[in-house]
Amino acid sequence: MKKTVCFGEIMMRLNPKGFLRFVQATEYEATYAGGEANVAVSLANYGLDSYYVTKVPDTEIGQSAINELRRYGVKTDLIARGGERLGIYFLEKGASQRASKVIYDRAYSAIAESKPGDFDWGNIFKGAEWFHFTGITPALSDSCAALCMEAVKEAKKLGIKVSCDLNFRKKLWNSEKAGKVMGGLMEYVDLCIANEEDASDVFGIKAAGTDIEKGELSHEGYISVAKQLTDRFGFDKVGITLRGSLSASDNKWSGMLYTGGQAFFAPEYLVHIVDRVGGGDSFGGALIYSLLEGYDNQKALDFAVAASCLAHSVEFDFNQVSKAEVEALAKGNASGRVQR
Repeated sequence: MKKTVCFGEIMMRLNPKGFLRFVQATEYEATYAGGEANVAVSLANYGLDSYYVTKVPDTEIGQSAINELRRYGVKTDLIARGGERLGIYFLEKGASQRASKVIYDRAYSAIAESKPGDFDWGNIFKGAEWFHFTGITPALSDSCAALCMEAVKEAKKLGIKVSCDLNFRKKLWNSEKAGKVMGGLMEYVDLCIANEEDASDVFGIKAAGTDIEKGELSHEGYISVAKQLTDRFGFDKVGITLRGSLSASDNKWSGMLYTGGQAFFAPEYLVHIVDRVGGGDSFGGALIYSLLEGYDNQKALDFAVAASCLAHSVEFDFNQVSKAEVEALAKGNASGRVQR
């Protein structure tokens, strides 16, 4: 099996049941999640040798997070132990015209307090073919940014493909710092993954003819964004998710893959959302998988968009859809009829 490595923070997710607001909640559902952890679960789910690298406290809570990764087939041998706490995020799921809301409680988490030297990247990358991280990890602390730089330099030295989802989070850092830090890391990235806002927030590159508040997306505008990103950083490929938000409950969903000066677009799906968190990560995980498996560009994109479309129909962050289900949707079976 092909070995992949994902690096980042795994957190506890706490959300009120159903669509209750925070102020209504008397109890919370506890699960585990994190941008790179979500990708690692997807890669394991599709049959790859998926390793997750992070640092968690040496407590029962840290062990619970590790156990959850193991439950989905992710290899946890390379996870470091130490620090005082596991990060938490609270999610209030939106509905209709009421937006979802996230509140972070992740300051001073074990991974945020980690430092260069905590991870032996040479050993971690033995036999690996792909390394993935997101813009969330370097936003956690200056030391995490340094760790990401250590990792991508070692990966490139070993000839390992590197992907990064820009994943800008304004609650973690500002655009100026994000642009400076991420700009340095992009030198080592082969596949850049973004959504309709990331390129603008991090690098000031905007899609002309697009109004995300009104759900209006311009194909030509996104081709221009991908070309500018490629021209600036020399990416081999740029994957962009295209989300047209009709409401918190209903979105139009598609994606684009840009490579070699050519843009590929996937079919657009009308998605009724059960849980949207992790949708972009499911796109990234499926795209990495399909490229590693040698799919051509159009097939790889169609697989990634179909996977992330289905992920919106499942509760919680981790991918819970099979390769067969993704392939069926990608081939046009979108009826949702009962399977007997």
